[in-house]
Amino acid sequence: MKCPNCNDQALVMSERQGVEIDYCPSCRGIWLDRGELDKLLERAGSVQQAANQPAYREHRPYKQKSWLNEIFD
Repeated sequence: MKCPNCNDQALVMSERQGVEIDYCPSCRGIWLDRGELDKLLERAGSVQQAANQPAYREHRPYKQKSWLNEIFD
């Protein structure tokens, strides 16, 4: 398929995140088929959700009690 923008350059097919996309090496335009943008957005959202979740539980550092705590308990 030829690039709709350049009219003479052939589009190159590539796979990103499991979705096949067509791009023009000359103008660097990206051309998606029906439903491919939705798939990319869905996968990007799930990756971002996983990145926002902490991998471990945060804890507060242990604070030593002062000898004054014993007096005022």
